[in-house]
Amino acid sequence: MKKKKKSRLLLASAIIGSIYLVFLLFYFGSFIFSSNPFLALGASMAIQIVMPHMICAVAALIFNWIGWAKNVRWAALTAAILYAISIVMMITYFFGVILEMIFCFIAFARMKNPKKKNMPEDVEEVIIQ
Repeated sequence: MKKKKKSRLLLASAIIGSIYLVFLLFYFGSFIFSSNPFLALGASMAIQIVMPHMICAVAALIFNWIGWAKNVRWAALTAAILYAISIVMMITYFFGVILEMIFCFIAFARMKNPKKKNMPEDVEEVIIQ
């Protein structure tokens, strides 16, 4: 059995995404546990504004790790799309996910599409005719 090579781009994207997630948690978490109640109140409002971005980034990171671990195209594409949606959700934090999105799209394009087992090899010619 031939072992499939795992995508280095998906791995790099997942590592960068994990670092970004830790950054977000520490950045917003440090303000919430502040001794100043007004600072904590402002941080909680800021988290509510950024939450859609965070949710999309976390979901993209999960699919990113699945795509790398299982070496599947659909997870890489799903991660790339979710990274793009997270950019739309909070455009000012695009710097955190733009590189991951690009890496996932490139990794998806480079991954081979598995052939269907029950289909003839000249299926494209049959469909066209």
